[in-house]
Amino acid sequence: MKSTKSAVLLLAGMVTTLTSSLATANQELERMSSDPKQWVMPAGDYSNQRYSKLKQINSRNVNELKVAWSFSTGVLRGHEGGPLIIGDVMYIHTPFPNKIFALDLNDDQRIIWSYEPKQDPSTIPVMCCDTVNRGLSYGDGKIFMYQADTTLIALHANTGKKAWSVANGDIALGETGTAAPHVIKDKVLVGISGGEFGVRGSMTAYDIKTGKLAWRGYSMGPDSDILVDPKRTTHLGKAVGKNSGLNTWKGDQWKIGGGTVWGWYSYDPDLNLVYYGTGNPSTWNPTQRPGDNRWSMTIFARDVDTGMAKWVYQMTPHDEWDFDGINEMILADIKVKGKKRPALVHFDRNGFGYTLDRKTGELLVAEKFDPAVNWATHVDMKTGRPQVVDRYSTEFNGEDVSSTGICPAALGSKDQQPAAFSPKTGLFYVPTNHVCMDYEPFRVSYTAGQPYVGATLAMYPAPGGTHMGNFIAWDADKGKIKWSIDERFSVWSGALATAGDIVFYGTLEGYLKAVDAKTGKELYRFKTPSGIIGNVTTYQHDGKQYIAVLSGIGGWAGIGMAAGLTEDSDGLGAVGGYRHLQEYTNLGGVLTVFSL
Repeated sequence: MKSTKSAVLLLAGMVTTLTSSLATANQELERMSSDPKQWVMPAGDYSNQRYSKLKQINSRNVNELKVAWSFSTGVLRGHEGGPLIIGDVMYIHTPFPNKIFALDLNDDQRIIWSYEPKQDPSTIPVMCCDTVNRGLSYGDGKIFMYQADTTLIALHANTGKKAWSVANGDIALGETGTAAPHVIKDKVLVGISGGEFGVRGSMTAYDIKTGKLAWRGYSMGPDSDILVDPKRTTHLGKAVGKNSGLNTWKGDQWKIGGGTVWGWYSYDPDLNLVYYGTGNPSTWNPTQRPGDNRWSMTIFARDVDTGMAKWVYQMTPHDEWDFDGINEMILADIKVKGKKRPALVHFDRNGFGYTLDRKTGELLVAEKFDPAVNWATHVDMKTGRPQVVDRYSTEFNGEDVSSTGICPAALGSKDQQPAAFSPKTGLFYVPTNHVCMDYEPFRVSYTAGQPYVGATLAMYPAPGGTHMGNFIAWDADKGKIKWSIDERFSVWSGALATAGDIVFYGTLEGYLKAVDAKTGKELYRFKTPSGIIGNVTTYQHDGKQYIAVLSGIGGWAGIGMAAGLTEDSDGLGAVGGYRHLQEYTNLGGVLTVFSL
């Protein structure tokens, strides 16, 4: 770690102001998130819209973008997430070993301080799908990082010195940390990764000043563990009833039931509810865990102060395909069925785009956002259940039987790469995967800290073409695709919509692209040093708007290149599916910043 006296002076005034009191600090963070010149949260603000009011760069001049500067992180694995911009300082993170850099935007991006934690290398083998980290959070004058070894660390933003740290899990059990922590009110929220190791998922809130545990809500288990009120917590308007997190599991299977929480979280200050999704049930062999396996594959709406769940909605009961429900919840007040609603829009791995009332959990829309989706015909709007096509079920009957031609593949029609929403157009902009799979389950026994998957996969492009991805504009009222752009590989980057009538996204080959928000017409492209699985960010400094994106191939789609895997079945089938990716890009870890 290194710091300088001038760096301390540069930031001291800002941090003193922001930490005068806890209430003031949180109010200040909310105010800062409304300032488009900064990017102070993982998604820009609590709504997860990934929308910026900046419009200096617009549809008329975006073709004039040039590289303003770049920064090498020194790490060659998958770079997900994106930087924070707090005042005149940019904070950048990396995958394992989870370095952090604070850069002075007033002084040629001088490194004010850097931090590199000491972590056990044995963490790497228990990270399912690359050593990714999805970003940093800020609040109360601190930068928060959730390390791969599940350590949540708070660093003083002005110096990089440690304020506190706490272990949220145990890597010996296969528990790891990949999500960005989220600061909400006086708490820092983190989930847990490790569904492929039989981890029981949870969301945990820590006190922002001390790191003391405030509450923890598990995804399955007794009511007291999952923080539900059997009479007041609802599922599609009906009380969940007693032991809802136990009575759809066989025996004690829930104790190693998965449902991990490794995606993105959003927050409605008016309702005081935090929204997030849970992942796949363990194991991937569905025959070993009969029942709906609640509450895996579920959207939770929890009270931030107490952790108590107000409502839940399970999207894929008794998941048979690894369709984790962890993708972001985008909050927007939009017209649905002729009435303006406080909506929650979610693009699930299972290929359905959902619109719900975020106050009540009422299901309003559920439609396919990739026409290739075939594992279910539709979602029953009364029961909320997808209607599964028997041919594409993966139930194991004791023989080595493979289900073929299932669309989407296990990585879903969209994985964690976040979509964006533009209030100007009313459209959602979604990076997608156009990929199918063959799926062969097998019986597996649980051993703590060892893989608990129980399935072999093969992945390939969906029928009707060779492209493996699309970038789409989605109408969440009608449940329809407005326009769609074919991409050679899955679109694994997070999108950004701006008031300049443009939308940015990145490709696995490494292109940063800008398209017209209304028509999808491509307006700009630039090939960065490595494939992009990071999220596009924008900010303004000294009167000039900038676009920033991390490139560094990896993640599940790029795990073959990132980890040097060669067998088609490696990476849970991704290596074979994305084998040709190595012909178009190479490893790297670079932040590239653009301006006019």
